[in-house]
Amino acid sequence: MLRIPNKNHALCLSISFSPASPMAATMLSLSSPLPPSSHPPCSSPPPPPPRALLEIQRSRIIACLRTSEGQLALEASRAALRGGVSVVEIVMSTPGVLEVIKELVDEHPSSVIGVGTVLDAADARKAINVGAKFLMNPCTVMDILFDVQDDEVLYIPGVMTPTEVLSAYKSGARIVKVYPVSILGGHKYISALKKPFPHIPMVASQGIAMDSIGRYIQEGASAVVLSDAIFEKEAMRQRNFDEIQRLARLASFQGLGAGKHQGQDIFIYDELLVMLMKTNSSCILE
Repeated sequence: MLRIPNKNHALCLSISFSPASPMAATMLSLSSPLPPSSHPPCSSPPPPPPRALLEIQRSRIIACLRTSEGQLALEASRAALRGGVSVVEIVMSTPGVLEVIKELVDEHPSSVIGVGTVLDAADARKAINVGAKFLMNPCTVMDILFDVQDDEVLYIPGVMTPTEVLSAYKSGARIVKVYPVSILGGHKYISALKKPFPHIPMVASQGIAMDSIGRYIQEGASAVVLSDAIFEKEAMRQRNFDEIQRLARLASFQGLGAGKHQGQDIFIYDELLVMLMKTNSSCILE
């Protein structure tokens, strides 16, 4: 069988002939080998995952910010990034969100900045144009999944049921957001979903406290979304960016360490962090 790539390299053609055919005789009579082909192979390996996905899976923490003031969103995000969080999501409804995203991307090129609750493809493209590296939703927007997600931009659709998990994954989602997870059963619900779908990466989102990060990771979540746990309401109201930075440092520390602890150790680890929070001390993390 002779395999010949066509001129567009998108299709492989096959020509079959018997050893007794004239074509076979001609081919066998060639005394010099053919030059190496310059054509690409008929199939190529899949592209590497987006940097956003790799960083989410490494750090295990997505800091999610929703506020009614653009400048507050900018300053609070800066505080979280100073604290060691490397993945920040700002909700699309935030006033001036595109300007905030652009400024954060310019200031922190090694961090991963994304936009949340992006409900149509037009807004998704606007976010990407200013540098957003991921888009995340409480639901699945097929227009974004099919038309906007690419090798550079990660889309994280929201799912709730097993059917939605599998549907989003089969439609091309690389990772899904389980929402609203605390209402659905918390880390036990993640554990239940991971039993039939161990191959599907999941982010747990909604109502997750600082002292439960480790439990979610242990039950199979690739990462957790933290909102009030980092952007605590009173700290936001008082513009206490030092406190936001401290909470971000605690979250980052726990996220990086959670995957290294198993069984009872992970709960001891959680209790240590709660103790640090109560004493308002971050010296151990410096």
